Amino acid sequence: MAFGVAAWGVVAGVAMAKSGMGVPLAVFMSLAVYAGSAQIASLPLIAAGAPVWVVWATTLCVSLRFMAFSYHYRPFFMHLPRGKRMALSFLMGDTNFALFMRRYDKPEPGQPYEEYFLGSSLITFGVWQASIITGIVAGAGIPASWGLGFAGTMALLALTCTQLRSPITWVAAVVAACAAVAAYALPLKLNILVAIAAAIAIGALADRLPAFPKGRA
Repeated sequence: MAFGVAAWGVVAGVAMAKSGMGVPLAVFMSLAVYAGSAQIASLPLIAAGAPVWVVWATTLCVSLRFMAFSYHYRPFFMHLPRGKRMALSFLMGDTNFALFMRRYDKPEPGQPYEEYFLGSSLITFGVWQASIITGIVAGAGIPASWGLGFAGTMALLALTCTQLRSPITWVAAVVAACAAVAAYALPLKLNILVAIAAAIAIGALADRLPAFPKGRA
């Protein structure tokens, strides 16, 4: 998945370079935030001089999916000290979450969860920072015709498809996709939250229907 992550990183870096914030500040933002979707969502607002609370609200809405990730991670890491859990949470990402959940179905004693999580997350972090800084430095020299954003989207879509292992996951994915498209006109990218809520609702409904084929949603 490093190729897809790198494509997204370059796209985000180019967007940051073209926002006019300057190379030093853009690099600092990348290192401190480490959230590509939040960075890309906030850049137009920062460039337009939007109020700080609008920028914060937008990035919060875009990043709320990490709460769902944390909920699924908790059974695997709840035995760790709070400080260590907070440090690990900084490295959470979409691809890392999908890979981790595909590797471990449920918590089992003696499994090296921290090692697998750190191995995946640190590689992703390194690839992301290298690619986004490349995009920041290269700036306008990278043409839009390269289609890097599309490459990143396809990589994430391929990883998502590997998680569709049961009827309920397929239903949840289709419902989430339809919800995201139907709510696309909402401001602050709230259609992402609508899609997440729809998928969670399908999973909760499936757990309450004994006749429905079970599987991870």
